[in-house]
Amino acid sequence: MKVTPQAIPEVLLIEPRRFGDARGFFSEVWKRSALAAAGLDVDFVQDNHSLSAAVGVVRGLHFQRPPTAQGKLVRVVRGRILDVAVDIREGSPTYGRHVAVELSAENWAQLWVPRGFAHGFMTLEPDTEVLYKVDQEYDPATDGGISWNDPALGIAWPVPPEGAVVSEKDGRAPRLADVGVIFPRGSW
Repeated sequence: MKVTPQAIPEVLLIEPRRFGDARGFFSEVWKRSALAAAGLDVDFVQDNHSLSAAVGVVRGLHFQRPPTAQGKLVRVVRGRILDVAVDIREGSPTYGRHVAVELSAENWAQLWVPRGFAHGFMTLEPDTEVLYKVDQEYDPATDGGISWNDPALGIAWPVPPEGAVVSEKDGRAPRLADVGVIFPRGSW
């Protein structure tokens, strides 16, 4: 497994190896010992699976506040997405900055989105399926979001806002400047 820190070093691109032959392929997509050796030692408690039918579906930018903040390991098993992690940790030198990575069934890469980051993605192909592991269960009491197209974030989404398919909840999400402190100093 190849593990590469991104522009915000806590966000990791993980590239599992695939071994193929005439039957298909085999891949170890999560191996605790290999990733612990790379500095990522987490206990996952829930797996999530989403299907997005159209190109331009946006899911995010989501987070859970402490004490049930989530780290996520995201991968695509069919289709392609632009996956985005936004640093929302108060006092972080990269606060408000983001990492954007294309994940696809073809490139087989995964993105580790640590606690203290908002996460979202936009589909780039129809019928895209995304799987992700989380290290805390979903908690509606601490669930939150920020606007996926907040201009202050500077995310270059590949589909313009008028072509995006966004849930009502995500469409109402506030800009980062309007949500206040989400991850106070000392909580990350």
